[in-house]
Amino acid sequence: MDRFQAMQVFVRVVDSNSFTRAADSLNLPRATVTTAVQQLENLLQVRLLNRTTRRISLTPDGAAYYERCARILADLEEAETSFRDVSRGPRGKLRIDVPAPVGRLVLIPRLCEFHQRYPDIELAIGMGDRPVDLVRESVDCVIRVGDLQDSSLVGRRIGTMETLTCASPDYLERHGVPKSLEDLRQHRAVHYFSSRSGRIYELDFTVDGRVTEVKVSSKVSVNDGDAYVACGLQGFGLIQPPRFMVQAHLQSGTLREVLPQWRPSSMPISVVYPHNRHLSPKVRAFVDWAAELFGRCPILGGCEGGSTECAFATRSEGHATQAMLGMETETY
Repeated sequence: MDRFQAMQVFVRVVDSNSFTRAADSLNLPRATVTTAVQQLENLLQVRLLNRTTRRISLTPDGAAYYERCARILADLEEAETSFRDVSRGPRGKLRIDVPAPVGRLVLIPRLCEFHQRYPDIELAIGMGDRPVDLVRESVDCVIRVGDLQDSSLVGRRIGTMETLTCASPDYLERHGVPKSLEDLRQHRAVHYFSSRSGRIYELDFTVDGRVTEVKVSSKVSVNDGDAYVACGLQGFGLIQPPRFMVQAHLQSGTLREVLPQWRPSSMPISVVYPHNRHLSPKVRAFVDWAAELFGRCPILGGCEGGSTECAFATRSEGHATQAMLGMETETY
């Protein structure tokens, strides 16, 4: 058995968590499967699997080798499929990751549209509270908010996330509508804090092109975007959420914007993928569709040069919205 076949066997053993099930699925004798893994370990001079009579588990070296093997085999399968079924359009499994509010409010409601256009693409959508490592976690592309520091990533700018200051009518009736930043001394805010560092994000405003933080007293702090908006709706104080998260409340009047002349800084929205990876048909299909989707959304689609690809090397200051979306810059 050659090295490539041994890699296939090893990945199948890990995926099935059994030498016997791997042998059955590959239509090979169990002894052949066991020998293939042993030969790999002898070649690499490391132990890949811990074996007991009841179970197997990956060693740290085995986990690292598995990730590499899985990516190599997936890339090979994708390359073969793209040539073999070129007339059928993009196909295969596509792993993406998006901030939970973006996924829930923007992506998921239009998912049937993507499936109807690309029925042969199987989507695996992650919506966690942290930026994923695309290479290490075998993710094909992600949607990220804010400037990115990682120069190994490239992406397509697809929109702009606008943030605003708002409060409930009940709160404004009790405390008055602020007319200037100095008025905020008499007000309260709902604070957002980082679930990773515990950092409290103060309200910030763009004054003469520069971002200015203003400390406002608070009676409640949260580390969840939905809870943040809910506290604002209940009248606990001023909040600064992304507009797309509260647009319905602004239209219904359950939240009212204040200090519109000094809005918080806006941030770019991008679809991002590894710099050194060929953009496969399925990734290209998702990137184009995402750009179209955000372009149709008036409160998210504003971007300059949205069709260009670029490397990201800049880093913005910490922003509550980025923390809210699991995109804190200090974690890049």
